[in-house]
Amino acid sequence: MVGVLECIMGILRLGWLIRFISHSVISGFTTASAIVIGLSQAKYFLGYDIVRSSKIIPLLKSIIAGIDKFSWPPFVMGSVVLAILLAMKHLGKTRKSLRILRAAGPLTGVVFGTVFVKIFHPSSISVVGEIPQGLPTFSVPKDFSYVVSLIPTAFLITGVAILESVGIAKALAAKNGYELDSNQELVGLGLANICGSFFSAYPTTGSFSRSAVNHESGAKTGVAGIVTGIIMGCALLFLTPLFTDIPQCGLAAIVISAVLGLVDYDEAIFLWNVDKKDFLLWTITFSTTLFLGIEIGVLIGVGVSLAFVIHESANPHIAVLGRLPGTTVYRNVQQYPEAYTYHGIVIVRIDSPIYFANISHIKDRLREYETTVDKSTRRGPEVERVYFVIIEMARKLCSISCN
Repeated sequence: MVGVLECIMGILRLGWLIRFISHSVISGFTTASAIVIGLSQAKYFLGYDIVRSSKIIPLLKSIIAGIDKFSWPPFVMGSVVLAILLAMKHLGKTRKSLRILRAAGPLTGVVFGTVFVKIFHPSSISVVGEIPQGLPTFSVPKDFSYVVSLIPTAFLITGVAILESVGIAKALAAKNGYELDSNQELVGLGLANICGSFFSAYPTTGSFSRSAVNHESGAKTGVAGIVTGIIMGCALLFLTPLFTDIPQCGLAAIVISAVLGLVDYDEAIFLWNVDKKDFLLWTITFSTTLFLGIEIGVLIGVGVSLAFVIHESANPHIAVLGRLPGTTVYRNVQQYPEAYTYHGIVIVRIDSPIYFANISHIKDRLREYETTVDKSTRRGPEVERVYFVIIEMARKLCSISCN
């Protein structure tokens, strides 16, 4: 279903819709999701089951309610593995000569945990257990009774997948100086998901972190993905017995280490200093995702983002223009205090196309210019009122006589 939706969007050339989803929504959503995912892994650290939920309150209640079942061994092992991962990630980031440590961290943690379990056989530390050997088998879905109930989830996954994949693709395209076709990306994602669905694969998308690691490693083409796929296939065919004794607390530490990088509080601080409106959007998306669930959080964040776009379109910025001394150039008098205007004449620029939703706002503002005294420098003979309002409209100038 996700693949079909993505292909339809790509074929209909709907990639432009992504432009309406601001980075604030993506950042707030990923930050809240990272916290929820991290808490959901706490059961492997604590040694007892907790409720499955995408909301933080039920998770915290479940963790507190079962605290009497707390077990030390998985907590200590998980903490040690997490410390190893964070230390290797830090060294890999800060020292170029040790960059390989960043990618080798998860493997090191898994090997450490597996060796410890094989030597000491602690009964209180749960392990992965037997993993089916071989590649996934081809199968065609036959039971479509769940289609209706999966429609909201399919749309949600499609939206998040597009945001993440196209977002990182645009970043890498800008960094390497090549063009990106969003519609082509959608078709590629859709085909990958349609083909993968016949082998029981998860919905596929591009990953921020994995793409960054791939890029930093020097990968330039899709051959890197082919090599990765071959290695994974060989692991499934021949190496699954090695994974039987991997401690689940070690895998949970890997997940927690990964999601810690998604907690983007720096973005919130940056938005607070730069644009309070974007900070409000980040806060709304973060809070609703954290307390109401991932699905509702995304919908509310996107809805508020679109509401901001509509508000900006319906209330466009209108600038009063003045003439720069010694030139025939007119600029915004608020940005260029040296620009001067003329008595009885107001020249304005509307920084938006004029259409039915904003015409009322524009009329109100133009009426204000007839009565409001402009404090900028004026020239020409003094008059009692404004006689003309001149509107700059791209290639045309519209003069309105104020009778």
